[in-house]
Amino acid sequence: MLSKVNRAADDAKFMARALFLARKGLYTTEPNPRVGCVLVKDNHIIAEGWHVRTGEGHAEVEALRKTDDAQGATAYVTLEPCSHYGKTPPCAMALIEAGIQRVVIAMQDPNPLVAGKGILLLQQADIEVSCGVLEPEAQLLNKGFIRRMQTGLPYVISKIAMSLDGKTAMASGESKWITSTESRQDVQRLRASSSAIMTGVNTILADDPSLNVRLEDVAVSEPLRIILDSSLKTPSDAKLFSLAGRVLILTCVTEVEKYTALQSVGAEVYCLADNGQGQLDLLAVLKFLGEQQVNQLLIEAGSLLNGAMLQQGLIDECIVYMAPCVLGTSGRGVFAMPMVNKMADKKSLQLMETRQVGVDLRLHYKVQK
Repeated sequence: MLSKVNRAADDAKFMARALFLARKGLYTTEPNPRVGCVLVKDNHIIAEGWHVRTGEGHAEVEALRKTDDAQGATAYVTLEPCSHYGKTPPCAMALIEAGIQRVVIAMQDPNPLVAGKGILLLQQADIEVSCGVLEPEAQLLNKGFIRRMQTGLPYVISKIAMSLDGKTAMASGESKWITSTESRQDVQRLRASSSAIMTGVNTILADDPSLNVRLEDVAVSEPLRIILDSSLKTPSDAKLFSLAGRVLILTCVTEVEKYTALQSVGAEVYCLADNGQGQLDLLAVLKFLGEQQVNQLLIEAGSLLNGAMLQQGLIDECIVYMAPCVLGTSGRGVFAMPMVNKMADKKSLQLMETRQVGVDLRLHYKVQK
């Protein structure tokens, strides 16, 4: 019989492996969570699997496929096994039918369709269940999925490239390139791990960005590209319409001629609520994106959208790439927040991580709410 200390150490070791496997789906599982599974017998791994993409086998099923005899084994799973029929059968039943003796889970599923029901199903089959092993790591891996399941809203990250003096572009709007090649490649990975990338129409007009993922030899599910365009100024010859993937234009006007022109080049145009001032209601935007199954939303925009989102408390994290250059007093700033005019109104951020990327400094902040 293993001591409690040894068992806890083994549980952590095998769960760490399951989390490693779950991360293999970082760029491909949307809108599903990233999940890994390890099957262990006599303290040795006999099979392992992970969820690759939506519609395909869940991690538990993939692991069970790789062994002929899971009878009496322990299953280590990064997320509670599902108990309902969706695009695939319930994983809890698969574990029961395979003769699994014990199931160790990192975290309970926040999906109301599951939320403890998978655990209950296992326990009713006389399977020992332990939950909470490396839970913070599991939560971090699926923070967007958790947020959407709990609130109906995506988890929002703003990506910012700026100079040492806090400028994102010259006064003319010229911004290519403030940061290094290495930083721009790091942004590609950030894009790939996001469900959607959102910008404002002014960025489309100024930069004509692609907003797609450019990673070689890496399987990626292309994120949605979202344009906030209150008055439908997006040109139909914008570069992003010529690239693969869905482009959603969110507006608050109903001009049929403009709708038709944009739809003719492949855009999906949706009319949402305005804020009473002729601009999109940003909370309504996030609710709509949650309904579109967007887990993690990446903002790549100018100071107006960044400022409005931060002012309304709608940004969760900021990832800043600070370049060792100075653009001067006429350059454009990061957040346009005209309502902040005294210290009591300032927005505070908590520094989570700092590392060098090329010649730039990558600063990872969590917004204090």
